[in-house]
Amino acid sequence: MNISYNWLKRYIATDLPAEKIAEILTDIGLEVEGFEKIETVKGGLRGVVVGEVVTCADHPDSDHLHVTTVDVGAAEPLQIVCGAANCRAGLKVLCATVGAVLYPDGGDEEFKIKRSKIRGVESLGMLCAEDELGIGSSHDGIMELPADAPVGMEAREYLHVEDDYLIEIGLTPNRVDAASHIGVARDLAAYLKSRGENAEVKLPDVSAFAPDNHDLEVAVRVENPEAAPRYAGVTVTGCKIGPSPEWMQNCLRAAGINPKNNLVDITNFVLFELGQPLHAFDAAKIEGREVVVRTCAEGTPFVTLDGVERKLTDKDLMICSAERPMCIAGVFGGLDSGVSDTTTDVFIESAYFNPVWVRKTAKRFGLNTDSSFRFERGIDPNMQGYDLQRHHGHLSGADRGFRLRHLVGKGQRADRQGDSRNGRPHDHRGAGGEDPRRERRRADGRGAALPRGRAARGRPD
Repeated sequence: MNISYNWLKRYIATDLPAEKIAEILTDIGLEVEGFEKIETVKGGLRGVVVGEVVTCADHPDSDHLHVTTVDVGAAEPLQIVCGAANCRAGLKVLCATVGAVLYPDGGDEEFKIKRSKIRGVESLGMLCAEDELGIGSSHDGIMELPADAPVGMEAREYLHVEDDYLIEIGLTPNRVDAASHIGVARDLAAYLKSRGENAEVKLPDVSAFAPDNHDLEVAVRVENPEAAPRYAGVTVTGCKIGPSPEWMQNCLRAAGINPKNNLVDITNFVLFELGQPLHAFDAAKIEGREVVVRTCAEGTPFVTLDGVERKLTDKDLMICSAERPMCIAGVFGGLDSGVSDTTTDVFIESAYFNPVWVRKTAKRFGLNTDSSFRFERGIDPNMQGYDLQRHHGHLSGADRGFRLRHLVGKGQRADRQGDSRNGRPHDHRGAGGEDPRRERRRADGRGAALPRGRAARGRPD
């Protein structure tokens, strides 16, 4: 489990250096197997600055190259030859100056910017695409920055690139509660409190969560409650796929996750924040507007996200529409149900799946994913609902037109899946009230996760 030092400090106020935190974690049973200082973007984008294309003319000896002059805040503009089709005068760009070292696609192979001649015309830099900078995968032309991007500002500052420390924890099978940044923050807080220090875990506030309406209802039917004791979801409309905020991208890169787009990145962020896997479906691909949690007939073919057709057994729990299977529950998504660049409405799933079912299915297919790693060890069965509220909070903060339409839950006290108290996960035990052991765990900073033996039997309580 990779823990980012900067990300961890979002949930616990401490001035302890990263080295000391790593030492403490090992002392309290979360053995640190690796520790290194990292850059969230390899090379730190040194020598890359915000520039403005002042002029853009056709290259005299090419039918696709442009000769540009670029203002980078220096005494004189730079002449740069560029082949991007979207290059034009007035465009704000990220410009790699002579001497800058880039790591395309975030790999280990470096690319140094040198003074050069391209078909006889001198070029003093490069106008960069996302993949060339190692901050994304797009190569659809040079990055286009907002018109108010300040010329001459270092890209490192503009994109909020930070140095960080990566703490790699070797989790034992019984410590899935620490497979998240908040889980580790709880253990750290417990240690500090035991030594008389004031340490509190700051859980994200979700009190603003509320459905706008119920225009896009997706019914949920759980046919196998043994394998899926709890299942919840929300529908969101008006999605505009785009990049996630830079701070979120930095967090994900530090944890070893390549940012993709806002929907995928938020799902991954919540996974590494709370330890709860989420899955997003394109709502337009859910036939009958119904999600059915069930098994399929022996030998049913199913194509997973990697393009491989797999033959299901009658012991594999599937997330289905009214007509077909869409996802291997807790393990791997399907090729024809996930979100894409054209997705506008989504159904976001949060569930507690029986660890034994997930473990056997993952082993049967030889799949080991971030989701199956957590589900097969027994996640917190009281997190569903809070995590969806947290996910929607990030969507709302993205300011891209997202609208929450409907919240649904199946399982014990499903009618209270959307509740939260004091901005933290709420125990859905019902009339029995709060489990005293869980309350004591919260009081001493250890959180509210159930003992693993209870979760492993596949029961919410």
